Amino acid sequence: MESALTAIKDARRLVIKIGSALLVNGADRSLRQSWLAAMASDIAALKREGKQVILVSSGAIAMGMGPLGFQHRPSRLEEAQAAASVGQIRLAQAYQSLFDEHDMVIGQILLTLHDLEQRPAYLNARNTIDALLERGVVPVINENDTVATSEIRFGDNDRLAARVAQMAGADTLLLLSDIDGLYDSDPTENPDAKFFDRVDVITSEVEAMAGPPSKTTPGTGGMVTKLMAAKIALAGGCSMIIMNGKADHPIGRLLDGERATLFPATTDALTVRKQWIRSLMAPQGYLHLDAGAADALKRGASLLPAGVTDVEGGFDRGDLVALMGPDGKLVGQGLVSYDNKDTYKIQGHKMQDVYDILGYVGRSALVHRDDLVLL
Repeated sequence: MESALTAIKDARRLVIKIGSALLVNGADRSLRQSWLAAMASDIAALKREGKQVILVSSGAIAMGMGPLGFQHRPSRLEEAQAAASVGQIRLAQAYQSLFDEHDMVIGQILLTLHDLEQRPAYLNARNTIDALLERGVVPVINENDTVATSEIRFGDNDRLAARVAQMAGADTLLLLSDIDGLYDSDPTENPDAKFFDRVDVITSEVEAMAGPPSKTTPGTGGMVTKLMAAKIALAGGCSMIIMNGKADHPIGRLLDGERATLFPATTDALTVRKQWIRSLMAPQGYLHLDAGAADALKRGASLLPAGVTDVEGGFDRGDLVALMGPDGKLVGQGLVSYDNKDTYKIQGHKMQDVYDILGYVGRSALVHRDDLVLL
């Protein structure tokens, strides 16, 4: 049976969410530099094992409060955004300086939940993350607090992390917080509160254990949004773990057996994605393939422009297209990486010629094998 330990050990792509309470000292709003240095060491160890790691980091507003003279978190939106604009730079500098010690390169991506609802922005973010990971970079994804509105007011970092995990096709999402997992009641009020090391199904009874949204005690604080995050992650085929990351080396402690709550996925991210693509029923265009391309798809290959003989329909990048064999019969369908105008220009050409034809190169295939299904 899968445990939090095996969910980390077996993960190929891992998203780690770091809360601001872990990064910043509550008293003086200074960076917890030794903690972040230990975290960098943990991530370096994961990368040596061949894992791809994505960080979703809070802390920009907290890091910017001191330099702007705020004693408490600003209540006015524009002041919170001003703090975020100052803190974002300091946070990125802190990450890179400490990760440099392990020869790790970081790349910053600023997102809001709104960005992930817009198809073009979603595709751009996903492709950027893939490009960074392919080059061994650790993406550090922050909320774009400088322009966000509801994200600042309601603190949706957990759900943002889950959406990132879903978008990136991650195997496991690890939420590091000052909460060590799910209890059946508040352990600060009930010393006999039961701790759950595994939650297979998020039922209404489980949701009730999280308490009301406003409750912020150590046992249940923020648990409502964490359960929301778990639902998002699980729907994307990604397992989720909640653990207390307050002490140094949280990943090492988890691998040494420290307790945490696991929400195990019942399927993997790629299977979920393929099921979704298979369920789509309204292709925006048709790509006609030669026999070689059709046979290659059946062997699990991506569709390259060289195998396309004709292009029909008006479609944008990321739209669903039907893949037609040389006999006119439907072979499969998938999400295309170029719009219809550019697809028409590169049909019949090799990928190495795409830059000369278009002046840019999108993904490494016209329809990537992860984005297509055979029918």
